[in-house]
Amino acid sequence: MSSISGLILSSGLSALLAAAQPAGEEPAPAAPPAAPGAPAPAGKADPSVRPDGSRSAQNAALADEITPALERAVDRGLAALAALQSEDGAFPTDRYGKHSGITALSALAFMADGHVPGRGRYGPNVEKALKFILSNVTETGLVSADQSHGPMYGHGFATLFLGEVYGMTAGGPDAELASRTHDALTRAVRLIVQTQNAEGGWRYNPVPNDADISVTICQIMALRSARNAGIDVPATTIDRAVEYVRACQNADGGFMYQLPRGPSLWPRSAAGVASLYYAGIYRDDALTRGLDYLANEAFPGRESSQAHYFYGHYYSVQTMYLAGGDYWGRWWPAIRDELIAKQESDGTWGDSSAGTAYGTAMALIILQMPKRYLPIFQK
Repeated sequence: MSSISGLILSSGLSALLAAAQPAGEEPAPAAPPAAPGAPAPAGKADPSVRPDGSRSAQNAALADEITPALERAVDRGLAALAALQSEDGAFPTDRYGKHSGITALSALAFMADGHVPGRGRYGPNVEKALKFILSNVTETGLVSADQSHGPMYGHGFATLFLGEVYGMTAGGPDAELASRTHDALTRAVRLIVQTQNAEGGWRYNPVPNDADISVTICQIMALRSARNAGIDVPATTIDRAVEYVRACQNADGGFMYQLPRGPSLWPRSAAGVASLYYAGIYRDDALTRGLDYLANEAFPGRESSQAHYFYGHYYSVQTMYLAGGDYWGRWWPAIRDELIAKQESDGTWGDSSAGTAYGTAMALIILQMPKRYLPIFQK
């Protein structure tokens, strides 16, 4: 896995923007799709219960999921992240410049608190980031800013951001911006579909040559987000991608980097399990073995390696949320408290590979999962 592979995200539709607040009042964040733990409305199925009867953590909140310490950490983190944004909307890094993927993740960190273009304290930050992403869509549909290595990483993260923001705001007050977002998202998805290789995966560059599981999972998340936002995605593309992910699973339940063989590592293994869930696979031996592997190799505080820490824990916590039950009940308090303890005095989280904006965005996305605003956390 390359150093830049510590990046991420996506899936699902959310509620449309609510009516504008009266003049002079700061807009409140958009309401979450459902109150955590609330019963389903009469006559409607509980969205946390899947067709096979298994249950995610969507409407099964733990007691004290969100603590005062978490709220303080998030408030400080969001303010610190906003201060890192450039005037053009990008979140630059020393190593990767104005990276489209890191900018997308930073915007998603604000959206995880309910802020979207036109709404919420950090709505302007999300809108500026969106305009930066839109300004870096090429004629081919590739979303790429200042980077020379691995453009499909940035493209995948940017595409999933476009899918999330379009799904949350389509029909909103800015028709011109919505139209631009839809056009960019459609072209970005088309590029992903056209560059899938014969194994069913993707690699660093937008050409259908070789593949690796890390880049492949980025594209799976982007396609899921786009599909749930109403963009046409061929079912065969998803099916072939899932076949590739399955082929990368080792006997120990973890996942190798590339076919035909390689060792398991927990960060990409967490991503592999999450991608199976997002493909609609809820009960399967591959999931059971993957969850067992993560419990042994990646439990917060006992990780077998600290490499790609934020990448791994973003996907691990998603996986445990999707698994629900005791998986979520044990994992969430552990990673929540560990991340709060890791926050710097200035409100940020650092990452030696991808930089402060990346580390801060990733920590905030993880910590805000129980708020259940992002469509990715909904059924």
